[in-house]
Amino acid sequence: TEEEKEKKKKKKKGGGGGGGEEVEEEEPDESMLDWWSKYFASIETMKEQLRQQEAAAAEAEEKEEMEIAEGSKGQGKNKEKSKAPKDDKKKKQQPAPELPEKKSKQKIDELKVFNKELETEFDNFEDWLHTFNLLRGKIGDNDDNATEEERIVGRFKGSMCVYKVPLPDDITKEAGYDPNFGMFQGIPSNDPINVLVRVYIVRATDLHPADINGKADPYIAIKLGKTDIKDKENYISKQLNPVFGKSFDIEATFPMESMLTVAVYDWDLVGTDDLIGETKIDLENRYYSKHRATCGVSQTYSIHGYNTWRDPMKPSQILSKLCKEGKVDGPHFGPGGRVKVANRVFTGPTEIEDENGQKKQTDEHLALTVLRHWEDIPRAGCKLVPEHVETRPLLNPDKPGIEQ
Repeated sequence: TEEEKEKKKKKKKGGGGGGGEEVEEEEPDESMLDWWSKYFASIETMKEQLRQQEAAAAEAEEKEEMEIAEGSKGQGKNKEKSKAPKDDKKKKQQPAPELPEKKSKQKIDELKVFNKELETEFDNFEDWLHTFNLLRGKIGDNDDNATEEERIVGRFKGSMCVYKVPLPDDITKEAGYDPNFGMFQGIPSNDPINVLVRVYIVRATDLHPADINGKADPYIAIKLGKTDIKDKENYISKQLNPVFGKSFDIEATFPMESMLTVAVYDWDLVGTDDLIGETKIDLENRYYSKHRATCGVSQTYSIHGYNTWRDPMKPSQILSKLCKEGKVDGPHFGPGGRVKVANRVFTGPTEIEDENGQKKQTDEHLALTVLRHWEDIPRAGCKLVPEHVETRPLLNPDKPGIEQ
């Protein structure tokens, strides 16, 4: 199904794709580039990788058929087994090895386009916080047919660990804790916290037609706690593949307001607007996750242009915080563009240019290199969420399980 989605995307990207290819031939002019250039370039890369995967799979299949024809069926079977992991590896390696080569050719920085929800890529962000639904009890027969969703009155989030005392050595060593104080020392307090949530909505594809003419007039509605935004006046007329390109800022308080609903409605002149579909995102899980799903880590650090660093914290601040929380030694910045974290040494550029082309010394590139390889750090390391666009299915409660 993912490949089908891609093919659909390819068809749609007719215009955009063309733009992307032209950019590759000429040296792109910095001032002409914006976030969209980056987005379309990334989609091209994603398509290219899918094409390569398809080609590799087809090639392997041909080989297999040849071998079977020669009568070596046993080998054919082994081949099949070895083929699957190969494809897998490709998928996993996408971000790291392939991009540097690309960059020299097309000079546009890219982001990661996930053709699924971010949660599926990062185990639902339940690396330490698990969610348990709290349900209302059933009274009599009339509640028997109520769905679980309707019976939810709240969610309990937490983590439970049971250990045998005295603790085995590997656990005390691994966590670096004093076991007498329990295993939950690095955990944030559960006081209410105020956050600013910024939601970027790029576009929707293949919306379910809502009008007699086989089209829809979609607009965005966002709900978080008491905030309810309906962007009705900016509906897009007669379109099933609208490009919204909108951003919305909402203030919220965790844990009370943590479930964000992004919905697409169909605008109607007469009567009420119909819900086409919606998607729900648990912001709190993302906020507390070790994968750091608040603002993705981009490929490069720059202080101006289309690629400006967007996180409120600089790479070096993020790195220091991660090291402190994970009880990791470092970061130690040394001469010659080197930085040491735990027992690993990373290298990288040490100069940055401002708008006027003035160069100055900085540790940010080095810090960013470590962040992009944080999963290599022993014990405390894990993959950090890259700068990305995710693709989420829109669902409608009246048509459960069918993507809209």
